[in-house]
Amino acid sequence: MAVTGNGSGYAGGNGPLAGVRVVELAGIGPGPFAAMLLADLGADVVRVDRPGGGGLAVNPAYDLTNRGKRSVLIDLKSADGPARVLDLVERADILIEGFRPGVAERLGVGPAACHARNPKLVYGRMTGWGQEGPLAQTAGHDIAYIAVTGALGMIGDPGGPPAVPANLVGDYAGGSLYLVVGVLAALQHARTPEGAGQVVDAAIVDGTAHLTAMIHGMMAAGGWQDRRGANLLDGGCPFYGTYETSDGRYMAVGALEQQFYDTFVELLGIEDQAPARKDLARWGELREAVAARFKTRTREEWTAVFEGSDACVAPVLSLREAPDHPHLAARGTFTDFGGIVQPAPAPRFSATPVAVTGGPAQPGAHTGSVAADWDVPSLLPEES
Repeated sequence: MAVTGNGSGYAGGNGPLAGVRVVELAGIGPGPFAAMLLADLGADVVRVDRPGGGGLAVNPAYDLTNRGKRSVLIDLKSADGPARVLDLVERADILIEGFRPGVAERLGVGPAACHARNPKLVYGRMTGWGQEGPLAQTAGHDIAYIAVTGALGMIGDPGGPPAVPANLVGDYAGGSLYLVVGVLAALQHARTPEGAGQVVDAAIVDGTAHLTAMIHGMMAAGGWQDRRGANLLDGGCPFYGTYETSDGRYMAVGALEQQFYDTFVELLGIEDQAPARKDLARWGELREAVAARFKTRTREEWTAVFEGSDACVAPVLSLREAPDHPHLAARGTFTDFGGIVQPAPAPRFSATPVAVTGGPAQPGAHTGSVAADWDVPSLLPEES
């Protein structure tokens, strides 16, 4: 591990977003992850938690998507709850919410109410289906969103069902990252002389569909078949896929270009028996030769064979193994903060470096500091 820290709480942002204030209305999944990314980059993120919780069934001390934030408790259904949130909004640059369409409005903290208090506010809305459309009011999760966009149908073996890629493709790639890009773009506009605040409608279905842009282009050009396991990048190609080793583990191969392929077959030891890579009719034969050869050694042995080469081959590691990979360890890709091994902030900045500055925010733990720093006395309990 390259970096070790202790404790939790807000230590002040030093990244490129230092000075940016974010209000996050507590939710689960992509909204909290987006707010975590903003906090990682230096923003002062205040999470508005509801009394009694309501998130995932995990100890808040281990919810890394709340790292680097501060938390206050506000019951939005109480008489003074919306007003207290609007007091925070008045001093914020960005708000993030992930309710179903119309819920924030019913609670009194929708875009109109917030912009009445702060016309420059960027109001980020994170949903699966979006604010409009036939399914906008329907419940859903990552798997459904990526299913209708065509992304899920691309993943997996041709003879089996689509493979579920955890919730990385929809919630976080198509959701959180597009929300972050959207709110930062809107913030840039709001800070121009003629700019104003606006609403950012970040729908997971929109972002996930956008991720498939290159594939749609390849399909239109005739270079991609609309079925699983039949294409260059979906496991259909024998020199772009995964292969089992003698110890039941796997190696990942991505030797697409000719020069990398030449190195690959040479180090694998099949250069004399491998059929021509461009002969699609013999791809099955090539796959069998590659698979048989990988089965002769362990993952560790093959890792040593390909180490430092341009064969584009890497071991398939588990989540627990990944932090100890020599390259990731050298870069400090993972860090240990507060006794929890976790990914370090990304990307990296030459002038405004970022780091994990606080552990997961405990619900309501920062009411006093937020009230003082943001000058929002209404957050404090009234003295009797």
